Amino acid sequence: KIQQPEIYNEIRDLSRFYQEVEEEIKRTRMHLHNALQLSFPELELFFSSRITPYALTLIGLFPHPEFVLQTSQTKIKNLLIKSTTKRISENRAKQKAGQIMDYAKESYPAVSSTSVQTQKVQYYARQLLHLLEEKENISGQLIEKSKKLSEFELLISLPGIGDISAALFIGEFGDISRFSNHKKVNAFIGIDIRRYQSGKYTGQDHINKRGNPKGRKILYLIVRNMIRQQKAAPNHIVDYYYNLKKQPIPKKDKVATVACMNKLLK
Repeated sequence: KIQQPEIYNEIRDLSRFYQEVEEEIKRTRMHLHNALQLSFPELELFFSSRITPYALTLIGLFPHPEFVLQTSQTKIKNLLIKSTTKRISENRAKQKAGQIMDYAKESYPAVSSTSVQTQKVQYYARQLLHLLEEKENISGQLIEKSKKLSEFELLISLPGIGDISAALFIGEFGDISRFSNHKKVNAFIGIDIRRYQSGKYTGQDHINKRGNPKGRKILYLIVRNMIRQQKAAPNHIVDYYYNLKKQPIPKKDKVATVACMNKLLK
């Protein structure tokens, strides 16, 4: 077994920590969603695109419409400016305060403002805020360490691969130069083909799914990201994906994606 320089082990540990926090964010978000559905469902409209610190701060302060209706828009605006860790402009705070006031007037909650569900909303909003800060902190460390390696520049030069994707890739694949060819990398993450044959019968090809499932997941997400960003950053991996989907017998979406993962490693 080839020993890798210690920096790869450090990046791997940070990458695993980052992924654990991401999983925790998903779980906490689900708990928050379930509690909000009962206490103040309209607040989910704050999450139209992504979870922001302002939205979570407001949800923590006003987990039930009654909390909003007992105060004024100006007080909500001032509380938001004071309580948000990231700087928020006066106008933005005023806009958010107006939004929450409108939501409160339209809301018909299923529970009272003193219910356990309302307490849960406050608890999970605080937890989520803390987890997002932690994720940002780990992400910064992960990218900083990965930038010290020459392959980081190579990875981010590929369309559709950003700083965090490149760092997570290095974290899971380690020093890729220790593999003598791409087939060994395929086997390492379990996307080499497993073929079942018995007499004249040949089963359908499947990927092995042994090896490193975290590396497989990151590579899968990188390829999906390339496909999503194709207009902004076209590349030959995405072209290959569409060629496979257009063949006389079109490949299924997942099969085409795995083929692209293989091509990217090659």
